[in-house]
Amino acid sequence: MREFSVPATATVAAEENLTDMVWANAERFGNAVSFRRRIDGTWVDVTSRDFAAQVLAVAKGLIASGLAVGDRVGLMSKTRYEWTLLDFAIWHAGGVVVPIYETSSAEQIEWILSDSATKALFVETAAHHATVDTVVADLPEVRSVWRIEGPGDGVAGAIDELTALGAAVSDDDARARRTEVGADDIATIVYTSGTTGRPKGCELTHRNLLAEVRSDINAFPRLMRAGNALLLFLPLAHILARAIALTAFSARVTLGHTPDVRNLVDDLQSFRPTFVVAVPRVFEKVYNGAKQKAHAGGKGKIFDAAEQTAVAFSKARDEGGPGLGLRIKHALFAKLVYGKLQAALGGRCVAAVSGGAPLGSRLAHFFRGVGVPVYEGYGLTETSAAACVNTESAFRVGTVGRPVAGTSLRIAEDGEVLIKGDIVFTGYWNNPAATAESLVDGWYRSGDLGALDDDGFLKITGRKKEIIVTAGGKNVSPAQLEDRLRAHPLISQCMVVGDARPYVGALITVDPEFFPAWRERTGKPATAGVADLLDDEDLRAEIQAAVDDANQAVSKAESIRRFRILPVDFTEAGGELTPSLKLRRSVVSDTYRRDIESLYA
Repeated sequence: MREFSVPATATVAAEENLTDMVWANAERFGNAVSFRRRIDGTWVDVTSRDFAAQVLAVAKGLIASGLAVGDRVGLMSKTRYEWTLLDFAIWHAGGVVVPIYETSSAEQIEWILSDSATKALFVETAAHHATVDTVVADLPEVRSVWRIEGPGDGVAGAIDELTALGAAVSDDDARARRTEVGADDIATIVYTSGTTGRPKGCELTHRNLLAEVRSDINAFPRLMRAGNALLLFLPLAHILARAIALTAFSARVTLGHTPDVRNLVDDLQSFRPTFVVAVPRVFEKVYNGAKQKAHAGGKGKIFDAAEQTAVAFSKARDEGGPGLGLRIKHALFAKLVYGKLQAALGGRCVAAVSGGAPLGSRLAHFFRGVGVPVYEGYGLTETSAAACVNTESAFRVGTVGRPVAGTSLRIAEDGEVLIKGDIVFTGYWNNPAATAESLVDGWYRSGDLGALDDDGFLKITGRKKEIIVTAGGKNVSPAQLEDRLRAHPLISQCMVVGDARPYVGALITVDPEFFPAWRERTGKPATAGVADLLDDEDLRAEIQAAVDDANQAVSKAESIRRFRILPVDFTEAGGELTPSLKLRRSVVSDTYRRDIESLYA
């Protein structure tokens, strides 16, 4: 059994809570710009002092509404400034935040509100309100539903409504309320995305999140420097985005929010962040989009050469450093290609942080070679986001880094990753059986398989529940094959199958953004969709080449023997993906049962 620990660099006192950072920033750095809000197409500054005043005003409204210490408050919205404001206001009033993805179905919303016994709820839009109205009649504990976006015609939204409601509550009473909450009280109940069943509510305390914040600041001293800027675009219902937002705010990094990734390039160029945080799919799309644009513009050979040089340059940094010839080529492509990629990220982005799923070594080397290193990390909702992360001073491509400060890792006899430290959750809400199964002697059983090297870097090799055992008794981890397949620009999603089957197969979907360029390049009819070309020789040959590349990473017994191209992509709306873009394997298996059977016909 291998184990590795990193000592804590900061402690969390019993009387602390997350709202302390609001008042520390306001009192010591009142004129610092904490946020930039997008209002009518313009980024407008919000100072630390202004933000604290807004948090206090909304907290007073919540107190006036009857919210008691420990009451649960739902928050259902896209990523926007008001999410962060409400997070802190609910904590200031002594409440517990229950985030809900804005894409959730009525059934999912009902389960979360019912299980958490939520007392009040914030929704973003009229459409959200209409969805909630279909379930709240059966939830008598939900006393209030506030809409962030006002209905118009002079009717106020939630922030203005609560500010007016709380006018009679004194500042002193509101400040006294926030001190009733300590480090070991629950701050938020975050429901897991439910890839294997009904979502469970993870209880995260103020101590959990403060420990995560301080370990992240310790891991990224250059990125978490006062005056830097971060644009948030991941859903704040996801623990990764929320933990990074708290960390950045605590470190006095200027935060911006953007709810629609379709406008991401424009928002990045106008906001000009110092760094970004994303899931691997975003980095794959940045890379694939740049490659597609270059090939469509007749500069494909230049891009491909620049890509090879970037990867070689990054690899050389781990092997004694690049030689003179490679440095000259790299300097040339920095002007021709890399600068344009950096400009697409706003022009001053020095690094990125990735989590939520494996990034893939080639993509990691590519971005580091371009000059925007992607620090890949690993964690779960149950570990308050990052339990491990690569950093500027300790970076090893192909791993998810070392444990963050104050955290210990252990690899069990069966290869499962066990985690211990202040970042580890206290249990599942209303589910003692699941808590007892997951928390053993203070160690959280992650369900992931991994290996620790001698320097403490963790490599995730698969997930226990996803291991495929073929009819021949061969254990196969789908993740390694799927990560390699998704690296191909034409492939959007894939799922490896083969449990109790004679060999390994795969279901593969085509990237709808890259497909038109491929169709034009190969001379297919402009009106042809993926469904029209499922048996097309060129399409199958392209996918076969990606499968052959993925198979190089595994033994012959683990390699993909047959694949099936599906006519449509996996989506959250279709139920195949969770809101954090994880694959719901049971849904895919059920929906595409006939396609799977055809692989073995």
